[in-house]
Amino acid sequence: MMGDHVHMLISIPPKYAVSQVVGYIKGKSAMHLARVYGERKRNFAGQSFWARGYFASTVGRDEEVIRNYIRHQEQEDERLDQLALWK
Repeated sequence: MMGDHVHMLISIPPKYAVSQVVGYIKGKSAMHLARVYGERKRNFAGQSFWARGYFASTVGRDEEVIRNYIRHQEQEDERLDQLALWK
């Protein structure tokens, strides 16, 4: 997890649409965070926690490359931020 985004590597069975799974994950996690950290015992009707969009891609043969990127994303983001300072 990063401060402004989350990377996940998940396997979705073909019978489920990606949008259904992402919607479920976003919905359940937002409700949980609102209950635990929002000190409220009810759902937040009409409010948003996650951004509307998401990016999804297939992995295939590159699964290990993707796993390594996710494991080291913080260091990679810091490296890219440092490179941007010199522009």
